[in-house]
Parts: sequence; structure tokens; C-alpha cells
Amino acid sequence: MSALGNIIKKELRELLTPGTILPIIILTIIFGSLGSTIGNIEEGIQQKPDIGLINADNGSYALIAASVFQNYSTILYNSSDIKDIQEGLDILQQQDGSALLIIPKNFSSNIQNEIPGEIEIYWIMKGAGILDSISSASVEGLISNARYQISRVLIKEANASYNASIVLSPTTRQQSTNLKGKDLPGISPGDIAQVMSTQSSTTPVIMMMIIIIAGGMVISSMALEKENKTLETLLTLPVRRVSIVTAKIIGSALVGLLLAFIYMFGIGYYMQSFSFEGTGSAALDFSLSSFDVALVGISLFLALVAGLSLCMLLGTMAKNYKSAQALTAPITMLALFPMLLTLFTDFDTLPLGLKALVFGIPFSHPMMAPRALFFDNYALVIGGIVYTAVFSAIIIGLVIWVFTTDRLITGSNLSLKFKRRLRRK
Repeated sequence: MSALGNIIKKELRELLTPGTILPIIILTIIFGSLGSTIGNIEEGIQQKPDIGLINADNGSYALIAASVFQNYSTILYNSSDIKDIQEGLDILQQQDGSALLIIPKNFSSNIQNEIPGEIEIYWIMKGAGILDSISSASVEGLISNARYQISRVLIKEANASYNASIVLSPTTRQQSTNLKGKDLPGISPGDIAQVMSTQSSTTPVIMMMIIIIAGGMVISSMALEKENKTLETLLTLPVRRVSIVTAKIIGSALVGLLLAFIYMFGIGYYMQSFSFEGTGSAALDFSLSSFDVALVGISLFLALVAGLSLCMLLGTMAKNYKSAQALTAPITMLALFPMLLTLFTDFDTLPLGLKALVFGIPFSHPMMAPRALFFDNYALVIGGIVYTAVFSAIIIGLVIWVFTTDRLITGSNLSLKFKRRLRRK
């Protein structure tokens, strides 16, 4: 039993290392935060939406619709003058309202004349994430409820002259969305969410996979060189250490450039396909210009250089190929966190502290770049490129410093001094 116990202890010591425990803890925190976010989605759906209402019609059907809006929502702005649209929009934007609903003067008379009553909707969105479209779903429920109540009244009136299509669908809509200051006529938040959700899920996933694959290759390569003693042989050659580091970084950068080229070759066609016809005459065009695609490519390449340099720095800590597998976990976490955050939220609507955290992760910038360029937010993209370049330069400097010392072979100076003291004793 003692032998068995010793073997179990040995296996536990080898398996329960910081490299294996820390990633699980980080994953738990990330998915715990994700669960909290999903819980907030459910709470947001149950809350009354904040809207503005302009009812310019005193007819019975308009009063039914207005009653539904007032009973099942929080009215931030209420008026009966159709000229107050801009004033209502300004107040809603200041108080984080979801939409301005307008019932025109001829709403009830049109229904009586078997013409669908038109409700004008001015949607207000401050972000393009999934969480930013929750309130619009609640407003959609309000409009459906108003249509249902009007249909009930029409059925109770039992007027045989009414067309069945009017009884079942007594209202229609004319809508426009203001998304982060950009007017999109004829398009609803649901249309935007449909396009953005595809972009927000596919692009970051591809980016994350490139970083994980390329980073794992670099860390494993460093570990194998240590395990096979080829790194020691390389360091004993009459070659400057800076040259060795430069060659490795250039090689890693070329790998990153190749992956970035393959990625951008596909994303160029991928983005051009994102043109969605709205319910009106306007179209939601998500295609990027050649300049925008070039900016995304630069951001991606620099993020890959930063990631590969960071992986090379982590690879110098690996004792063998087995320990290198655990060192890929931090890179995976750094790529996974902005991917999940980009999927559910928008960078512009994040709290200041979380903005700083996301901006500090170099892998997040190519994930945010396509959406930012769609809204002409060149400052965020260019600022991210500059930051990633500086981050890469700092990490490369650290790698060069490690290679110019003997830490790759002998370990830290502190450990050497401790071993010498033990030998003297």
C-alpha cells in the first residue's frame, strides 16, 4: 500500500500543477460570468421597455393601441403632436429609451376604411451586441399585443363588411433604426441582430482558432527543442543570440502572415456577402472597402505577432513537450474571453473598467475591427493597431533578453545560488 500511495502522490504532484489548475479556475470564472450575463438577458426581457409615445389620433383604435403601450411599458416621453418627433428622440437617447412609437392622425379612420393602420417606429440602439437588442424584442411584443387587442375589437363588432385580412392584421409599420448615431431607414433591430450575430460569432471564432493553433505550434516547437537538446546546441554555436531570436520571430511572423493572408482572402468575400435587404427600400450593407479590409489585415497580423511572441516567451518556460501543453492555456483564455464578450456585447456599451481590460488584450482588436469599421470608428481600429504594435515590441524585447541570458539552460540566478548553498552545506 505504501508503494501505491507513493505512486499516487507522485502522479498528483505531476498533474496538479499551476499550469493545469489555473486554466480551470479561469474557465470557471469566464463561464460563471457568461451564466450571469444570460441571467441578465432573462431579467431584461421581463422588464418593461422604456419608450416614447406620440398619439396624434383620438379614434377608438388608436386609443386601444395607446392603452396597451401605456400599460405594458414605461413612457419616458408622451405627446400628441406629430411635430415633436425630434424632441422625443432626443429625450429617449438621453434616458436610454428603446423606441419612439408614433400613431398618426389617420390611424383609426384607415382601419375603418379597411386600410391597415400604420404605426411609425423609431428604434434607438447604442450597441450591436445580443444584449443590446433585448429591449427591442420587448417593444415588438407591445406592438403585437396592440394588434391583437384591435383584432379582438374588430371581431366583437362582427361587421360582415370587414375584410378578413384587416381583422387579422389591422396594423402595419414604418420603421427606422438609429444605431450608434447612424440612421438605417426601413431596418429593425432584429434585422441588425441577424447580420451582426453571424459576423460576431464567425469572425472571432476563426480568429481564436488561428491564435490557438499558431501559438500551440510555437510553444511546442520551443519545448521540443529543449527536450531534444537542439536548443542547447543552437545556443553554443558562434551565432549571436539576437540573431537567433530575430530568426525565430521572423519565422513566427511569416507563419502569422501566411495565416493572416489565408484569413483575409476568405473574409474579403465573407464580408461582401453581408448585404441584408430591410423591410423598406434601404439595405443594410455590411461590405468593407479595400482600405477597411487592409486595416483588419494589419490588425490581425499584429495580433498574431503579439500572440506568437507571447507564446515564444511562454515556450522558454517549458521544460519539455508535456509541460508545453499546459502553457497553451493562458493563450487560449486570452483568445476565448474577448470572443465571448464580442458575441454578447458591444465595446462602446461596456463599463470603463471592462473596456480597459478588453482593449489591453491584443487578440480582441481584430475581433472588434470589422464591426467598428462598419460604424466608421477608425479611431478604435487604428488605436488598437498602435497598441498591439507597442505590445508586440515589448514582448519581443523580453524574449530577446531571455535569450541573451543563460536562463534557458541553467534556470534563474536565484535557483543557482540556492543550489550552490545546498551543495556547500
